[in-house]
Amino acid sequence: MADPMRIRASLAGDTVEVKVLMRHDMETGQRKDATGKVIPAHYIKTLVAKVKDKVVLDANFGPSVSKDPFLAFKFKGAAKGDKVSVTWVDSAGDTRTDEGIIT
Repeated sequence: MADPMRIRASLAGDTVEVKVLMRHDMETGQRKDATGKVIPAHYIKTLVAKVKDKVVLDANFGPSVSKDPFLAFKFKGAAKGDKVSVTWVDSAGDTRTDEGIIT
């Protein structure tokens, strides 16, 4: 299981800005280790962000996304104190969910 995501969400006017730093190696399947053996592909495939069980972002990632990806997005329709839940699923079937509170 990967390390926790860092989630920051802040309300400005009626718009919430969310910043997420995910900890993941994001291996493409094209690199080789020191012995010349190919490192298997292992990367985040899908990411879903929700507020009050409403999907505010649904994204598909691929092997070309960098290690420890950073994602920022904005949406409307939330208030201070609401929780933003971010869930990803990777190519190995591992999943991670973390929450942040809108400030």
